[in-house]
Amino acid sequence: MAREYTLHRRTPGPASGIDYRAELNAEQYAAVSSPPGRALVIAGAGSGKTRTLTYRVAWLLDHGIDARQVLLLTFTNKAAREMTDRVRDLAPHDTSPLWAGTFHSIGSRILRHHAEEIGFTRSFSILDRDDQKSMLNAVIGTCDIDTKQRRFPKPDVLASIFSLVENTGEPIEQIIGARYDHFYEWIAAIEQVRQGYIAKKQATNSMDFDDLLSRTVQLFEDRPDILALYQKRFKHILVDEYQDTNQVQSRMIDLLAGETNSLMAVGDDAQSIYSWRGADMKLILGFPLRYPGAVVHTIETNYRSVPEILDLSNAAIRANSGRFEKDLRSSRSPLGIKPALVPLQDPNSQAAFVAQRMLELRDEGIALEEMAVLYRAHFQSLEIQMELTRRGIPFAITSGLRFFEQAHIKDIAAFMRFVVNRRDEVSFLRMVSLLPGCGPGTAAKLWSAWLASGQAENPNPPAKWSDLLLGFKVPKKSAKHWEQLCYTLDELSSGSTFASPAAMIFSILEGLYAEYLTASFDNADSRRADIEQLSQYAGNFDDILEFLEQLSLMSGTDGQPTGETAESDDEKVTLSSIHQAKGLEWKAVFLIWLVDGQFPNGRILDADDPDLIEEERRLFYVAITRAKDELYLSYPMMNPKSYTGDILCHPSRFLDDFPAELIEEWKVGNDSPWSDDEPF
Repeated sequence: MAREYTLHRRTPGPASGIDYRAELNAEQYAAVSSPPGRALVIAGAGSGKTRTLTYRVAWLLDHGIDARQVLLLTFTNKAAREMTDRVRDLAPHDTSPLWAGTFHSIGSRILRHHAEEIGFTRSFSILDRDDQKSMLNAVIGTCDIDTKQRRFPKPDVLASIFSLVENTGEPIEQIIGARYDHFYEWIAAIEQVRQGYIAKKQATNSMDFDDLLSRTVQLFEDRPDILALYQKRFKHILVDEYQDTNQVQSRMIDLLAGETNSLMAVGDDAQSIYSWRGADMKLILGFPLRYPGAVVHTIETNYRSVPEILDLSNAAIRANSGRFEKDLRSSRSPLGIKPALVPLQDPNSQAAFVAQRMLELRDEGIALEEMAVLYRAHFQSLEIQMELTRRGIPFAITSGLRFFEQAHIKDIAAFMRFVVNRRDEVSFLRMVSLLPGCGPGTAAKLWSAWLASGQAENPNPPAKWSDLLLGFKVPKKSAKHWEQLCYTLDELSSGSTFASPAAMIFSILEGLYAEYLTASFDNADSRRADIEQLSQYAGNFDDILEFLEQLSLMSGTDGQPTGETAESDDEKVTLSSIHQAKGLEWKAVFLIWLVDGQFPNGRILDADDPDLIEEERRLFYVAITRAKDELYLSYPMMNPKSYTGDILCHPSRFLDDFPAELIEEWKVGNDSPWSDDEPF
């Protein structure tokens, strides 16, 4: 019979001396000081979520918990470092044994110890996106897939599909049917590639980032003894941004928590906006059911925004049915400035208003870096970028490259540049390289054939491009698409007569490029919207040369590197998608394009899915709560389209979710034209 023996708890390290009651508000203190067990902390926007988590770790260490027994799971390494650094500053305890990091980094750390148990070695390689693409290309090459008749999805798209399968637990048929229905006929081949990819990773002792989660879960489920080791070690588990967890991350948490370990999950259901990448809001809403007896703490004191903005945000999110009840309260005094609702005549007027108001706010003492323009989709920033550039207002973009620098915009421009400048080798090579089976070698041979035809130097453009180009030799895989390219060029110009810039863009997109988009990019819909916005902009031009000149000028600033304005400008306004803006804040926020079909997104409106509409409303809520002092909600009343004429815009349905008295409507007059202000 085994002898009973008890290890006595070591004397805890020196107390930190933190006066928790004095340094935390009552809501934060209740969460920080809660006894061991299962707890969900609903921390509203600007309520001090990071402070609460940091003090919770300090509280545990101050109350004799060994740092080895604490596991802190975050979504970025930066967040993990910031929290552990703050704990180190707060409490005189050795925090080095504490495990803190992203789900992926913690999974990798565990797998380095136990990879042999699931058929890998501890020296396994971790594939980044480029490595994935290379491996997927190799796998596709070994599969008997006929891609001559239609495009097979590119590795980038396949990687996104496979990632969703891993992170949501949904079958591949469901993923493709719901999100990539244009590839539905390829399901069998895609699954063949997926199985080949899984086998290839195993054979090469490699894992991608999704494997770091799914293989950790597999390890725990296959080896209960190994799971027990980690359950015994991590008696206190803390999870940041719980609303962003997916099914695999949730399963990993559930396994580590087991039946008895303490678990504190911190998040905000009202900021759950990432379902498109696998996050499942049902996990945070269902936490009390999954962990019976769990305590729910709500932190509602907001330290960021004035009461006028919080009143609006509370009313806006109240329209959602799937949520925890809470009302944010401001710790600040009212400013007496209500959020502004600003209808404008058209997108250009909207941009002019934003730019003019920014200059006025700067004169009133708000620095440019304290201002931001937020939007649902990147293409909605086009007119803003142009207007700020014209007025010399420096800006930085967090939602992507400048509009005219994006690869798909440059692809479209390559067709147009070539038909007006038949010696433009760069544009020709870019254009033909879009065709399947047309690599650098083939593209170079086609350019040589073009030069040999004499047409590059001929002062008279060909009357019909296809009569000449269809005689060029191309790989069999490229033949169908080369033929379509030739006929597309016929539509762009006939001799010295050019189609309008807008008509050119339409022909390129519908004739050839739309198929390339869907096969090449997992965000094809977003890129197509960019091109449609470019077409709308092109409607302002009749002369193709003038249009291309503007494209070149808008791609950079006085020869400075593109992507931002001149590096010497420290003071810049921020242009950002709402998704990229989560977690950030500014004194003045301009939320633009509040039009049904733009925000909420038209694809979501067409799907008529209440859950997706509620996520769009949460995105609206996130945007509102980025503002500290002033908020401007704007929309164009008319949207000029290149082919269908002006379209009457319907204000976003989200503007009906709150009482009219919470906002002040501005009537922007046009008594005099918008003038170009002096450069900043």
